[in-house]
Amino acid sequence: MDILNHFTQMHDDFLKDWNIAMKTGNTSALERMTENYYVAFFNGSHNKPLFFTKQDSLDGMKQSVEHFLGAQKQFKHRVIRLRNNENAVVFYELLVVKEEDILARLFTIENWQLINGQWMIVRETEEVIA
Repeated sequence: MDILNHFTQMHDDFLKDWNIAMKTGNTSALERMTENYYVAFFNGSHNKPLFFTKQDSLDGMKQSVEHFLGAQKQFKHRVIRLRNNENAVVFYELLVVKEEDILARLFTIENWQLINGQWMIVRETEEVIA
């Protein structure tokens, strides 16, 4: 299997794991971050981004899943690009939907790296769309 297909299958499974977490509250399958992982979060065009460490992100992810328990994440317009055989970038629009209401809408960029045979997220950039 070529690298792009392998990565795409892994990322498909990762997205499925998100919706399992949204139903169950269990985020352990989503904890695929490197030790130096961070998130840059933009909320508004005139505000400086907020930065979150791996631990901040893990805590925030658990709180977010608990808050939106029963909602579903939809990943729209996903584009995957390989930088090389060990680095990939994923772009998508993320919607958090509950009972047909859109609760959150974000533009997301994930940077992944193949480390010891496992794809890990190195960093993310998220921006609130509206």
